[in-house]
Amino acid sequence: MTEVYPQSPLPIPIVYQDGAVLVCIKPAGVLSTDEPGGLPELLRQTLGEPGGSVRTVHRLDRVVSGLMVLARTPEAASELSRQIRDGEFHKTYLAVVHGQPQSPQGRFRDLLFRCKAERKTYVTDTPAKGVQEAILTYETLSTGDNLSKVRINLETGRTHQIRAQFSSRGMPLVGDRKYSLLEDDCPIALWSHSLGFTHPISEKRITFREEPPEIWPWVLFREKE
Repeated sequence: MTEVYPQSPLPIPIVYQDGAVLVCIKPAGVLSTDEPGGLPELLRQTLGEPGGSVRTVHRLDRVVSGLMVLARTPEAASELSRQIRDGEFHKTYLAVVHGQPQSPQGRFRDLLFRCKAERKTYVTDTPAKGVQEAILTYETLSTGDNLSKVRINLETGRTHQIRAQFSSRGMPLVGDRKYSLLEDDCPIALWSHSLGFTHPISEKRITFREEPPEIWPWVLFREKE
């Protein structure tokens, strides 16, 4: 199955910008990294700054959309990267999964193995070279039609972590073409919902929050909330 992406990603929606940071909504299908067609290049086109400084400090999977913060200077990039390493940079995700978690709130703790040949992450019981611990917490916000909307906080940032951990428990994300055998006619229902960090210049704590788009399956839960 091929991935489903929305139409043309330009212009990139910008939520906030100043001389140090830029917060935007990354479209599905766009790489987070600075390469042809990647988010920094598309942001330069949106801003009309072909040579502008736009630096990636964290990533979202290519298929995932939602809030991202990028740095406008080397100093801001260094400080935001430090906050990420030290656990001072906070982000939450929203997801819609098939089925329903056993508990309304919970914590998943697994060992993950990344298969580079398949570009896929597997939950494993066996410690080995390349196997990393993965931890997340979740809260079930709403259920309906055998689907559940959950809010997720990552304690670790492994590749495809959310997708692999929920799929391994029989709750694949709606629209996930890699970790689900179900054919959902929609983009993956995983959204970067909020970001919180200390501004590199003002040193004030700032938070951004954006809701998912008005498409299925998100609209199913808008009607319930």
